[in-house]
Amino acid sequence: MTSPRIALALAAALLATSLPNTPAQSQDYPSRPVKVIVPFGAGGPADVTARQIGSILQETLGQPFVIENRTGAGGVIGTQEAVKSPPDGYTLLMMSNTQTANESLVPQRKYELMRDLAPIAPVNYSDLVIVVHPSVQAKTLQEFIALAKSQPGKLNYASSGQGTPYHMAGELFKAMAGIDLVHVPYRNSGEARSGVIGGQVQMMIDAVPAMAPNVAENQVRALATTGKTRSTVLPNAPTVIEAGIQGYEATIWLGLMAPAGTPRPIIDKLNTAVNAVVKRPNIVKLWIQQGAVPMSMTPDEFDKFLRGDIVKWAEVVKKFDKPPQ
Repeated sequence: MTSPRIALALAAALLATSLPNTPAQSQDYPSRPVKVIVPFGAGGPADVTARQIGSILQETLGQPFVIENRTGAGGVIGTQEAVKSPPDGYTLLMMSNTQTANESLVPQRKYELMRDLAPIAPVNYSDLVIVVHPSVQAKTLQEFIALAKSQPGKLNYASSGQGTPYHMAGELFKAMAGIDLVHVPYRNSGEARSGVIGGQVQMMIDAVPAMAPNVAENQVRALATTGKTRSTVLPNAPTVIEAGIQGYEATIWLGLMAPAGTPRPIIDKLNTAVNAVVKRPNIVKLWIQQGAVPMSMTPDEFDKFLRGDIVKWAEVVKKFDKPPQ
C-alpha cells in the first residue's frame, strides 16, 4: 500500500500541474509567436497601432507579435475568430469602440463581448474629423448642414462598416444636425477613405491621424473635428461644438482583449507590457504628433471602461429615429 505521506505528495504534485493560473505560466510566457487579430483593414488606425505596439512587444517579451487582418461585418468576423481561439495568451484582439457599439447594433452576432473576451489594456484614443470632397459646395460645417437640408437624402457619407466609430459618429451627427444623409458602408476604412478622396461619396468622418495627411494635400476639405477642443494636428478646423452643435463629441479608442479564460497572470503580464509601451516618450511624442492620446489602465479598470462604453452606445442607439443602417 502507498503510505499516506507518498499519497499526499502525489496529490500535491497532481494539483500543481492542473492549476490554470499559476505564476509560472506568466514567467514562461510567451514561448512562441503571438497572433494579434485586427478585425479592420490594413492602413487604418487599429492596424497601424497594432503594428507599432507589436514591434515593441516583440523586443520586450522576446517573441514575434504577428498582426493578422480579419475584416468584415463591421469587425464581427475578426472578433468571432478571436473568441474561438484557445485562451492561452497566444491570440489577442486589437479592438475599438466598434466592438462596444456592436453589442447593441448587431444582435445576431455569436458572442458577447464581456462574456467571451477578457480585457487586457486600452491603448490610445483620437478625435475624428469631418471631411468633404473638394467638389462639395460647402466651406464650413454650417454650410454643409444647410446644403444637406436643401437636398435631403441626396448627399452620402462613407464609413468602414456598420457599428464602426465612423458610422456611429455619422449617425449621431445626422441626428443632432437634423439632416438626412445616406450611409455608404465600405469593407474597411482605407476603401472608405478612397471613396471620399475619389469623390464617390461626399463626406466621411475619419480618425484625425489617418485623414490629416489627405487634408494637408488638399485631397479633402476639413470642416470640423469631433473632440471637446481643437486638434493640435488640424488647428484650423473648428470643433463641431464650435460650429454650433452643442454636446456633440465622438472619438475612436483602441484596446487589447484576449479570449475569456486566458490565465490572469498572462493578462497581467501583457497589461504591464502594454502600459510600458504607451508610456514610452518616443511613442507618446509620435502619437501626439499624429493626433492620438495614450491610454493606461489596469485590466479591471479597462473592464469597467468597456462596460460603461457599451451602455453609452446603447443609449445613443436609442436616440436614433430609426436603427442606423
